[in-house]
Amino acid sequence: MDSKLLSALWIITCATQVWAAHTRLEPVGKTYPIVEPDIREEFKQKATTIDLDALFNTHNRYQPANLHPLPRAASDRVFIVDLTHTLNHDIKDSRGNLLYPQGFTFNPLQYAGLSGGLVVIDGSDPQQVEWFKGSPYFQNQRAILLLAGGYAAEVKIELKRPVYYLTHDISARLQLKAAPSVVVEQDNKLTVREVRLAAKP
Repeated sequence: MDSKLLSALWIITCATQVWAAHTRLEPVGKTYPIVEPDIREEFKQKATTIDLDALFNTHNRYQPANLHPLPRAASDRVFIVDLTHTLNHDIKDSRGNLLYPQGFTFNPLQYAGLSGGLVVIDGSDPQQVEWFKGSPYFQNQRAILLLAGGYAAEVKIELKRPVYYLTHDISARLQLKAAPSVVVEQDNKLTVREVRLAAKP
């Protein structure tokens, strides 16, 4: 018989013997009955009480509390945003060692770029959604789409791409005033372009 086959049979035999020995172990010490219910049965029972329609409706109509709405752009406008920031306090590690002192100035774009850009629209405005579909950013999967209104779940299905919400802090940092807006990185600064759409019919 082939030596490799003999080795394989020997390993299987040893493993079987070890498994058998483990399965024959007797209880050691005092034992107690299990009083907790089977977690699988708990999940099954819980599942029967869930109102799926209400759950899906809650998901589909979710908006964050800090959603930042924006009016439609009244005119085309372009401006520059400098993200350079100066610390107003020391930043220390868990041991109290100084990492960055108060007064330290940095630009986050030097450490993390925004290669695909940001696009901000009001998802409840069909014209803005259609404008995005016709823009070059629609095909650019690196572009991040933020909603200043509407429901992300619905827009995500319509556009077949990830959708996020515009929050107060992001809007303030980018100095956004209207939508649609396009934010792109240029020379370690951000260029923001507000786009005026034709009046609603």
